[in-house]
Amino acid sequence: MPTDPKYLILVVGPTAVGKSDLCLKLAKKFETEILSCDSRQFYREMNHGTAKPSSEELAEVPHHFINTLSIVDSYDVRKYEAEALNLLDCLFKNKRVVLMTGGTGLFASAIANGLDVIPDVSPEIRVELIQEYNEKGLEWLQSSVAAVDPEFYAQVDRANPQRLMRALEIWRGTGLKFSSFRLKNKVHRPFEIVKIGLDRPREELYKRIDQRMELMLRGGLFKEAECLFESRNLNALQTLGYTEIFDFLEGKYDEKEMIRLLKRNSRRYAKRQLTWFRKDLLIRWFHPNQEHEILAYLNDQISLNPPNVATQL
Repeated sequence: MPTDPKYLILVVGPTAVGKSDLCLKLAKKFETEILSCDSRQFYREMNHGTAKPSSEELAEVPHHFINTLSIVDSYDVRKYEAEALNLLDCLFKNKRVVLMTGGTGLFASAIANGLDVIPDVSPEIRVELIQEYNEKGLEWLQSSVAAVDPEFYAQVDRANPQRLMRALEIWRGTGLKFSSFRLKNKVHRPFEIVKIGLDRPREELYKRIDQRMELMLRGGLFKEAECLFESRNLNALQTLGYTEIFDFLEGKYDEKEMIRLLKRNSRRYAKRQLTWFRKDLLIRWFHPNQEHEILAYLNDQISLNPPNVATQL
């Protein structure tokens, strides 16, 4: 006897675009729960720089993969894929629809498309690479990857140290190019995936990003980064919003330059996120204010019995 199809609604887009607000409304509409695929929101110690849902929002709708790890924990996208799929299997026993949202493209893709089989390497290699990166900088990291794996370097986001270090990590651990493992074999999932992308006009988005950064700083981001300074070499802290403050605390530039870089790098991060997601032709794009159109699209894509005909969130 055929079973009713299950649906994962995946909501993606750049930082500060409005993903969390929309997903809260959708979760209430479909009486369901939300999985985060934002890798920075996993860590309990990182609150002010990761735009986590507020305690009130977490109380309104069940969220998963928020504050589930410590920055000292070893975690990667493969572990996330296994844990998220296991959780979805449990949720779909009682839910027809589940939501997933976040701006980390690799983690979203792991659930939607699966991961290539990449060998494990010694964690000491990553520790060494982080130390070298902190000493020698991004240009050294870029030239190192270009030398050992030009194929990967030609298509990677060259401003993303995590991705660059991953390529060097595989090279040093296996002697093989990272690009040689990236076969992109799509897997079958036991649920349907409906992909929603959110975007805003560039000037509007960048204004929101700048305002959010100012709110983060006023809300305690600087103090939080100060408290984490001694742990700055941990892998989890090699991320936007923290590295700029760590560099300021090390005396590399003044406070005015720190704030400028925080805003500039956040805007650049948003641009990289959009570049990643725009490659997926199955994503249907909307402005966050197009709630009527978004819900109409979802009603068209999702077969519910009885049908979910309301078009207001």
